[in-house]
Amino acid sequence: MKSRKQEMDEQAAAFSKQNPYVSVLFIKFTKEIISRGFKNYSVNAIFERIRWETDTADADGKSSFKLNNNYRAWYARKFMERYPEHDGFFRTRKRISDEQDATNLPELTPEDYAYS
Repeated sequence: MKSRKQEMDEQAAAFSKQNPYVSVLFIKFTKEIISRGFKNYSVNAIFERIRWETDTADADGKSSFKLNNNYRAWYARKFMERYPEHDGFFRTRKRISDEQDATNLPELTPEDYAYS
């Protein structure tokens, strides 16, 4: 049986494969902040910068690019795996999702929420 951790990792990996430029920007922006002397930093800030640098408005004036906040920890962990010299740069919590069963529910998208 699949765990919730495996399910979330698969969703994030699928998104990353469909949007490879997100990984490129994540690495670029993280290395930039490291080069400025930071020993740790916020993955949230990196994600918001990616949004700032890439987003455009659609015909209705709404964001055309969706970057799921659920992927933040996945990108942080992948960065530290790829660059072990920066292990601990992003502070992460113990994942309890490995002890939970997968939900087997489709991932929610912006279309699942009503906006006014």
